[in-house]
Amino acid sequence: MVSDLSGQSALITGGAGGIGAACAAALAAQGAHVIVADRDAEAAERVAGQVRGEAWAVDLLDTAALETLTLSADILVNNAGYQTISPLESFDPAEFRRMQTLMVEVPFLLIRAALPNMYKNGHGRIINVSSVHGLRASAFKSAYVTAKHGLEGLSKVTALEGGEHGVTSNCVNPGYVRTPLLESQISAQADAHGIPAEEVMHEVILAKNAIKRLVEPEEVAALVVFLASREAAMVTGSSYLMDGGWTA
Repeated sequence: MVSDLSGQSALITGGAGGIGAACAAALAAQGAHVIVADRDAEAAERVAGQVRGEAWAVDLLDTAALETLTLSADILVNNAGYQTISPLESFDPAEFRRMQTLMVEVPFLLIRAALPNMYKNGHGRIINVSSVHGLRASAFKSAYVTAKHGLEGLSKVTALEGGEHGVTSNCVNPGYVRTPLLESQISAQADAHGIPAEEVMHEVILAKNAIKRLVEPEEVAALVVFLASREAAMVTGSSYLMDGGWTA
């Protein structure tokens, strides 16, 4: 059991679905006031209503607006992201840059916006939803792997700078999670690997797993809740794999 989070606020990017929505529910269940940040305003309002939180409809790719932002959140969950699958030689450069913006630059700007208040309060939790691909590589995912590796580095620097101020920073590194993001990859994975779509789950997605199933969003959220808790005060600068033995 972890201590409750009553009186604390938690901002979750990409909070309107998948891992983000599961984190919103789990953090709210522990008493946190949750802010659901997502570009899908309707979905953000729906999730926020379910957890008695609030919605923040925001286009995070508008980075200029984030440069002057001030955040008062006690817990920041950098979760927003997406996947594009393509061979390096045909990968769209604009898409590559966009993925670095959303999954590296945006977390940097939000951490930058949140730290002053966290430092003032002597307490804060930065939780970066990375991936097994923050520590390992897969073919056809050059932009995603690059971004997640960058997020890992940002998280570690944040841990080193934040430690004396009571701020921790960690990465959560799930394998393949049962979300719409995964479902949208099936046909692209089939094309990239030259196999039928029905073989992707066994031949690609779960091929390296010791436990032959997908990670559930609620399992990721449970780890996020622990990292947000008082019990995790000495847990910082680390990356926590949840990959069913993929990297063993």
